[in-house]
Amino acid sequence: METPAPGPTALAPPAAPSLATALLLRVAQGDAAAFTALVRQLERPALALAWRTLNDAAEAQDACQQAFARLWTEAHRFDPARGSADAWFRRILINLCLDRRRAIRPVQPIDDAFDLADSRPDPEHQAIAADQQARLAAAMASLNARQRLALALFHGDGLSMAEIAERMETTPKAVEGLLGRARIMLKTMLTEGSDL
Repeated sequence: METPAPGPTALAPPAAPSLATALLLRVAQGDAAAFTALVRQLERPALALAWRTLNDAAEAQDACQQAFARLWTEAHRFDPARGSADAWFRRILINLCLDRRRAIRPVQPIDDAFDLADSRPDPEHQAIAADQQARLAAAMASLNARQRLALALFHGDGLSMAEIAERMETTPKAVEGLLGRARIMLKTMLTEGSDL
């Protein structure tokens, strides 16, 4: 027994347009509220796609902004018979991303990088500086608290003798004495290389 060929009644009804497609059709008529709703729906996936394509967050955001602007101005060109609004928008975004990638040019040829000097100090200088910092910290720790405070306020905060005297509740002459004694002690400890 043969199965009868499906007739016109056996065809599936046309699928209802997606929410994005319905919104885009309204955008094509100038509906700003529909545009806002469509942007909310497409924004996260668009940004993710742009970031994956460009590998730069700022460039991805710029590409999305440009794509949404084009979505608003070119909505009248959308044909739902040729595909969904999501796919149409993705194509716009991908084309913009690819244009941006093609426009990126290296600032300097990679071969020129071999001639660039490293501005950081070499390991020997770093070790010397670290040793000096450690010796200074140890020497500072050996000073009494008032001398350390006076040095910190004068050299660290840049306060005047009068301002330091006010903070320490003493006279400017006493601050001068504290600083003088502290400097002499530090110089002695650091230049003689005494064990701190």
